[in-house]
Amino acid sequence: MSAASRDSRPAATVRRAVRLGALTAAAALALAACGAGGTSGGSGNTNFVTSKDGISTVKSADRKPGPEISGKTLQGEPLDLADLRGKLVVLNVWGSWCPPCRAEAPGFVKVAKATGPKGVEFVGLNTRDTGTGPAKRFEENFGVPYPSLYDPAGRLMLRFPKGTLNPQAIPSTLVLDRKGRVAARSLQPLSGEDLRKMLDPLIAEK
Repeated sequence: MSAASRDSRPAATVRRAVRLGALTAAAALALAACGAGGTSGGSGNTNFVTSKDGISTVKSADRKPGPEISGKTLQGEPLDLADLRGKLVVLNVWGSWCPPCRAEAPGFVKVAKATGPKGVEFVGLNTRDTGTGPAKRFEENFGVPYPSLYDPAGRLMLRFPKGTLNPQAIPSTLVLDRKGRVAARSLQPLSGEDLRKMLDPLIAEK
């Protein structure tokens, strides 16, 4: 082996290590969420306070009204969030093509069933599915008991105030309080335990 060949080996090893590290980091981000990015429409002053687990909340006095959200469900039925005023509404953004959405689905189903008697309504916001077939199969496979609005182009997501909801963060979850105001959010996948952490203080509100 020539001296030049021996000298090139450490450099080649370093390049391979750098490429491997980059691929590992990319894979980790892909597993963490199907999409990520900045807040919707700019920063905005939303008064969110984010905890170390990534759950953001707003004090009751600082909350702002959520937008008008209505449309057709995956089953073709009309649904208007205004009709749910007086209840807590959990709005979960998901897609059947998104692995973290599938990972969090069992926890959401369990919490939805447990909190329904406490005045909590769950509504899905299905996005980027080019047809309703895969999304319906997702609901059937996981036994999802609540409806989902069909929003393939993400237009409903864009109705939220600046800084509230990131259209690229899939899955993500928003909670509207009993007055229809944005009270909490997560721009990352949630376990059932973390979802309860988000909901229980709001359930306790009078």
